[in-house]
Amino acid sequence: MATSDPVVRYLASWKNLAGCTAGLIGLLLHVAGLAGSYWVAVVIGLYGVGALAAPPERITLVTDPEEEAGELRGELDALVQRVKDLRVPDEVPPRLTEIAEVLRGMLDRPRALRADPDALHAVTRLVGTDLPLSVQTYLNLPWWYAAARGSGAELVRQLDLLHADAVRTAERFHSADAQRQADHTRYLEDRDR
Repeated sequence: MATSDPVVRYLASWKNLAGCTAGLIGLLLHVAGLAGSYWVAVVIGLYGVGALAAPPERITLVTDPEEEAGELRGELDALVQRVKDLRVPDEVPPRLTEIAEVLRGMLDRPRALRADPDALHAVTRLVGTDLPLSVQTYLNLPWWYAAARGSGAELVRQLDLLHADAVRTAERFHSADAQRQADHTRYLEDRDR
């Protein structure tokens, strides 16, 4: 279940459903006159037996690719938007937007991204660690120190390196599609001969 409230999760679980079914059987035994004066204990006991006999809930450790890509896209969009409102060199927002466009091209295909663990790791690392860390480290410097040390140029250099990393990852990710397109072109050329 998607809910985090343990009571609601239990009420919707197979264990509760099996317990209620067994308890209902105990109630029917009482109505039929077979449970005697201990019918409450019989109903509770059968509920407990049914709840214990039911299979445990399935545990899902793998997240949905659509959900995972949506979270990454949300983090990326939030970072790009926040940087536009902060004191950063003028070159930073356009570079960050370029990196975001490259990464969104992969995040827009979540199932294919999940099928490529190297690309998924690279995108997750870029969005979750590398980009925020570069910007955050620059912003944590006092403005006068950053200006005197040329840290703005350092941030731009870091973003250039991260852009190159994102492009390399995207080229590997999209290479199969490019190969299919080239194969189709060869097929069409050969068909006309």
